[in-house]
Amino acid sequence: MALKNLDIDIVAGEFTAIMGPSGSGKSTAMNIIGCLDTPTSGQYLLSGAHVETLSRDERARLRRRFFGFVFQGFNLLARTSALENVELPLVYRGDAVAVRRAKATRALASVGLAGWESHTPGELSGGQQQRVAIARAIVTEPAILLADEPTGNLDSQRGREIMDLLVGLNQRGITILMVTHEPDMALYARRVLHFRDGVLVADQNGQGSAAPPAGHEASA
Repeated sequence: MALKNLDIDIVAGEFTAIMGPSGSGKSTAMNIIGCLDTPTSGQYLLSGAHVETLSRDERARLRRRFFGFVFQGFNLLARTSALENVELPLVYRGDAVAVRRAKATRALASVGLAGWESHTPGELSGGQQQRVAIARAIVTEPAILLADEPTGNLDSQRGREIMDLLVGLNQRGITILMVTHEPDMALYARRVLHFRDGVLVADQNGQGSAAPPAGHEASA
């Protein structure tokens, strides 16, 4: 879905939800913000960098530096332990074994999975698998967490647990941008953007905690 005349600022420390029907442009906006795609026109500034002018390798460096990604389908390696799944971004970054093991262990503990390091995804519940996916996303200490339908494959109780976890990460200073179809999950956000047919039709205050002080982090 092509976006039309999109003009938004995402402030450092925000928890923003993006809502809208299928085909409304939510995923396109998320992919552009996450430096996975580039806009065909207009500008996208991330911490002062004009992302639309960068090469593929330069965008990849921005992704590694700024972003963590959480997906609806978990995307864990089935025959690999929770610890090894969380280590993967650090392997790609070239961190030493001892360093990445220590960081992955801390990341798992921070999502409530201390003691589960050796378990494979098949030995974990859906909620636990999503916690591993979140630990993998935050192990690089990103400034921004992009979550695409993070509760879509979970029952309501596990979904609330994941949302409470995201709120806690936001309170630690991580900016969160979440795509969701679920109005009850959007209630956790401080800000809710509504898309329809590629257009931002509403930009509303959410029911989450009070918005942080101004300080633009991303602008598209």
